[in-house]
Amino acid sequence: MPARKHKSTRRWSMYPSLHSQVAALLGESDLYFRFHSKDDDFALQTYDTNIMGRFSCPNDECGSTGWSSKKIARCQECKRLSQPILDDSYAERVAYRLKKWSGIKMEVPVYGGDSNGPHIRSLCEGCKAGHCSEGRWY
Repeated sequence: MPARKHKSTRRWSMYPSLHSQVAALLGESDLYFRFHSKDDDFALQTYDTNIMGRFSCPNDECGSTGWSSKKIARCQECKRLSQPILDDSYAERVAYRLKKWSGIKMEVPVYGGDSNGPHIRSLCEGCKAGHCSEGRWY
């Protein structure tokens, strides 16, 4: 019997439910942006950053209980692409970048937390896409 194919998981995502948090932080500096639901390759500016939070495996048959990380990665047990639950830093980091691009002088924020384990390049989606600073060979 052939192996059952699982539904493909999108390799990117937007978080419109968090736009109001970003907008509130921008409003503190009298900045107002309209968020677009369409993500395309025609951005005026881009910036690579990490997705930080808790990650879970979408595979119901997998024994993984999830993990915390500062980088999106595949599940160590079944290799499926994880689903992030973003931490509170998401809105702060997006607002910080938009403020900098708008010419507002900002101190570089520090986001705490140490890595709980080694960086596994074969599971790191940033490494695969050439965006991970830990995956670059200098």
